[in-house]
Amino acid sequence: MSFTKIDHYEKEYADAHHDSALNVTEGVAEQPIVNPHFVRKRRRALTTDQYVDGILRGDITILSQAITLIESNKPEHYAQAQEIIERCLPHAGRSIRIGITGVPGAGKSTFIEAIGNMVASLRHRLAVLAIDPSSERSGGSILGDKTRMESIANNPDIFIRPSPSAGSLGGVARKTRETIVLCEAAGFDVIFIETVGVGQSETAVHSMVDMFMLLQISGAGDELQGIKRGIMEMADMMVITKADGENIHKAELAKTQFQGALHLFPMPESGWRPKVYTCSSVDGTGLEEVWKGVEEFLDHIEKNGYYDTNRNRQNKYWMYESINEALKSSFYRNPAVAERITEIERRVLEAKQSSFIAAKELLDVYFGREGK
Repeated sequence: MSFTKIDHYEKEYADAHHDSALNVTEGVAEQPIVNPHFVRKRRRALTTDQYVDGILRGDITILSQAITLIESNKPEHYAQAQEIIERCLPHAGRSIRIGITGVPGAGKSTFIEAIGNMVASLRHRLAVLAIDPSSERSGGSILGDKTRMESIANNPDIFIRPSPSAGSLGGVARKTRETIVLCEAAGFDVIFIETVGVGQSETAVHSMVDMFMLLQISGAGDELQGIKRGIMEMADMMVITKADGENIHKAELAKTQFQGALHLFPMPESGWRPKVYTCSSVDGTGLEEVWKGVEEFLDHIEKNGYYDTNRNRQNKYWMYESINEALKSSFYRNPAVAERITEIERRVLEAKQSSFIAAKELLDVYFGREGK
């Protein structure tokens, strides 16, 4: 009898409290990602004079704020950013600009960290512009390169600026060239531009640097694979990374293969036959030879006049790029285009109108030729 009472009691308790392991307790409502009570303090807006004075003084904080202003898409920021660039231009152009690219996993960030410490020890001031890939879905970037370069992040002579690629050509941030001008005006005499890695066209990187360095890893394919990669045609130097431990022999073999592949290319306009080096960013071996190769290349192009010719050609290229960007921006901000673009886009998606006719219709709207 007592057993039955206890059993009955346990059943009532279980019904009332639902202590069974099979029951799922009701969770809390989904919490917001950002604290709804957080109030962002408005930063005091600086004048153009304050920006320029801070940059020329080498103030890293003001330099960072000026770069943010340049990267902004707001029309009101554009005019001030262009004024800052124009006033900094006379103080720019005195740096060594080196583009660094390579296959994913080649150790670009680790290499920059290792050689960056060495460059700083030679009494250079180094700016590292690390380009992070932007998500095609969300448009966001992690911007985590600075955390991977811990040993140089706290060096007062080294400035690291991660920027989102924002879908631009070659993974180069849309305003990287203007950022270079500001960094040079701030007194940085060596500038590294780290790209998102081979896979996109790296033409944009090549068009803003004095030297293009390609990082490779051993076992990435024979010399015929190297020939297939058009990126090698732009390389002024190739570095086989991770040449340490059991990988030393493979790295030396890869060096021989890539050197043979490079000799099959016609002589570059610079008159410099690209060389291949091996190094270990972890052990620090081979880095001095790599930097010596950089100095030899720069001495060569300065003596034969290619340095000035190349910079002038780059200025011309970026003049046209600036025009293209300004026209594109003007087109999408045009009120008449903004009013019609959604409707025309819908017709294209529903296959009621061809993309070419739709584009012509929008251009006619922009240029005021509609109905003519």
